[in-house]
Amino acid sequence: MRHGEAACNVNGVVGGRRGCTGLTGTGVRQVEALRDRLARTGELGPVDALYSSVLARAVATAEILAPVLERPDGGSLRVVTDCGLCELHPGEADAVTWAEFSARFGEPDWDRDPTTPLAPGGESWSGFVDRAASCVARLATRHRGGRVVLACHAGVIEATVLAFFAVDRTRRSRGLLRTEHASLTEWELAEGGWRLCRYNDVTPWQGPGEPGTSPGGAPRTASVRGAAAAAGS
Repeated sequence: MRHGEAACNVNGVVGGRRGCTGLTGTGVRQVEALRDRLARTGELGPVDALYSSVLARAVATAEILAPVLERPDGGSLRVVTDCGLCELHPGEADAVTWAEFSARFGEPDWDRDPTTPLAPGGESWSGFVDRAASCVARLATRHRGGRVVLACHAGVIEATVLAFFAVDRTRRSRGLLRTEHASLTEWELAEGGWRLCRYNDVTPWQGPGEPGTSPGGAPRTASVRGAAAAAGS
């Protein structure tokens, strides 16, 4: 699952460990709508493990979902954090506004050189894709034969598409993937490799008197354009 709408998304702040302050009220309601749907439909069935990135917006998402997810033995699940599921590590750009980011660091040309760090101490695009996709694969292999729920980020989902479909992972999708807040993406690790079962499955939600929502009901917010946007998603 991608996390619900986060304060850093709305405020235009690079959302690393310092910059991420959790979900907005809208983000909470988005995840609650997903939680209620999963409780009603039981579509996930038994879940072997529940993981989250260490960022506050993903942890809060996992904690909202946890009460309706049950282990095969009927027991409850606890949230296990794994930094491998984090968005692109922003280094010195963490917690600055995107306007300040552009002024201080410029924007890396990842189409020309995907190994360029986002900012000093931060990750490159190619390093991020390798790290995020490898983490998802590692957790799937650890629980092979079962079902694992991951509360993560749009960039992590994009990384799995690039890696598991053997797309040229040195280049971004140039915005072709728009992963909505609180959406479901489902991968199956089968004998023949990875199979994408669903992508961007959003639970309809709309707050009272809030027009202009996305098809899934999540209010659209202004997105940061360019290669660096992944670090705040």
